[in-house]
Amino acid sequence: MKFSKVSFKNFRKAAVLKQLAVVAIVAILANMYIEIFARFSVVKAMQFFVSNPLITLANVLLIFAVLSACVLFKRWVFSLAIISSFWIILGTVNGVLLTNRMTPFTTKDIRNVVDGFSIVTNYLSVKVIALSIAAVVIVLLFFIFLFKKGKKLDTEVPYRRNLVIVIMIIGIMLGSMKVFTETGVLQTFFGNLAYAYRDNGVPYGFMTTWVNDGISKPDDYSKELIDKIIKKSKPYGENNKKKKPNIIFLQLESFIDPTNIKGVKLSQDPIPYYRNLMKEYSSGLLTVPAVGAGTSNTEYEAITGKSVRFFGPGEYPYKSILQEKTCESLPYILKKQGYKSHAIHNHRGGFYDRNKVFSKLGFDTFTSLEYMNGVSSTPKGWARDDVLLKYIMKALKSTKGSDYIYTISVQGHGKYPEERILGAPKIKALAAEPAQQKWAYEYYSNQINEMDEFVKQLTAKLKKLNEDVVLVMYGDHIPAIEVDEKQIKHGNVFNTQYVIWDNMGLKKQNKNIHAYNLAADVLKRINVYGNSDSVGFNYAQRHFNNKDYLKNLKALAYDELYGNRYLYGGKSGYSSTNLQMGIDRIYIDKIVKIDKKYYIKGNNFTPYSKVSLNGKVLNTIYLDPTRLGLLEEIDPALSGELKISQVEKGNKILSTTE
Repeated sequence: MKFSKVSFKNFRKAAVLKQLAVVAIVAILANMYIEIFARFSVVKAMQFFVSNPLITLANVLLIFAVLSACVLFKRWVFSLAIISSFWIILGTVNGVLLTNRMTPFTTKDIRNVVDGFSIVTNYLSVKVIALSIAAVVIVLLFFIFLFKKGKKLDTEVPYRRNLVIVIMIIGIMLGSMKVFTETGVLQTFFGNLAYAYRDNGVPYGFMTTWVNDGISKPDDYSKELIDKIIKKSKPYGENNKKKKPNIIFLQLESFIDPTNIKGVKLSQDPIPYYRNLMKEYSSGLLTVPAVGAGTSNTEYEAITGKSVRFFGPGEYPYKSILQEKTCESLPYILKKQGYKSHAIHNHRGGFYDRNKVFSKLGFDTFTSLEYMNGVSSTPKGWARDDVLLKYIMKALKSTKGSDYIYTISVQGHGKYPEERILGAPKIKALAAEPAQQKWAYEYYSNQINEMDEFVKQLTAKLKKLNEDVVLVMYGDHIPAIEVDEKQIKHGNVFNTQYVIWDNMGLKKQNKNIHAYNLAADVLKRINVYGNSDSVGFNYAQRHFNNKDYLKNLKALAYDELYGNRYLYGGKSGYSSTNLQMGIDRIYIDKIVKIDKKYYIKGNNFTPYSKVSLNGKVLNTIYLDPTRLGLLEEIDPALSGELKISQVEKGNKILSTTE
């Protein structure tokens, strides 16, 4: 098609201008919807628009630029509806997530969509899920109607002219964004995602989490820089030849001291034992990288000694770079000191892809929910933490040498109820701010009270152990309950409390620390050090008070994960481990046929054990830890090929017997 010149007079009459006028109105309305839903208030959204006209303009322009692509289609109204649905879905999902956690929706969350669906029933009622499905169906029918009946151009689309217009609009948008960021109207560093979205607008915040990914290359990155840091990273001390203490990290889900929140009054202290431990042992505030959600990021910092803030805003390294690369971590370092490393988590093994990622962090075994028996659940459907006691002790007894155990709890997880669901609660909420959070605090306080009792039982068991033990305990983030820094007595939503219990008589040290410094600090206290190739941890032990500490630590992280790996002579520093799922070996003793039914006898079966044949999961009933029943017929000639698979939600196989 030939591109015909259009005079300015004729251009003013061109259909594209009328189309763009409609697009502009839709962009304004879409931005209003997104911000109202994010703030749960029409008044707060309007105050934001009035107080921040340039920021509002930037966000509307961003939406407008994306929507303008509709002028390239003859069925432009249908196309506009389809493209607009992206922004409407963004605003809706962000609003729904903010009712359940304190972190807004990011592009990185899209990588977790499968994990999100696996726990949706913990957050949404069956009624809400059914209504959501019905809404999706209605929207699809609306799109079909628009496709058939929606307004379309009577003539052919002048593609070249309209494409030039769209490119010009995108160029204006990008130029405006550059001006706004360089003049400080829009922020480029997100210290707190929730506040960044609030202050810069949701559309800009969301798109920033897409553009900024991974660790940016340092301006002075070079082999000389890395060599200079390596020279400063000699081991802090010399490891002795004696058996080293067992090291247990216990990451407690959403665990904080609720009495630190202003306006909250409870009938009794929910964490009396933990509070007493903080008085007797080394303790303080722990700065974590997450607020209300993002457990795996606190985990990442505590295991690797690297800050998540080196990465793009909202990024989960478990879902990005650790899918393909290994990195320096505490398990790898301790392995050279003779340690065996175990991970334990009373939730799905595939959540955050831990069943894959832990092999790239150097763990030898991983015991997830699918490898546990005797699990009881909270009223909101999460596994109680008392089951962890059994598996921590199993891990300690599974080896003759020293053990490093990273335990991730789940009992304190939200969503917390908006009405009283505990019939006779041990701890009652007497007051809360805002008042509608009263029942959430009551439920939460009773859960962490049970977690406090679990900690008491664990330390009692460890006291009887004839081995040296260091137990590091802390909350992974504050709970997903409506709270800001003004309500927290110490004034920081990124702080939880840690305590380091031991049976070795370690000197009590009270100080505040970041999660990414915790492991190096603990090793230093117990005189366990890395080797010459443990650059990151060695550097942390020697220099974490220096002004260039974070800058150099980021350079090391970039070099190892994204750069030329000068650290290791251009090669990978570590090899993935052959991760064993579960401590106990699951095996078949014999297969018994009674009438036409097969019964499998063996050991260490759990409710997640399923009979499988050539990789296909068969209909199975769990009877007890030594017996399974097969509920479907098979060819008798194939009975000898039956195996046992541990299967999580969605029939995903985590492991299969040999």
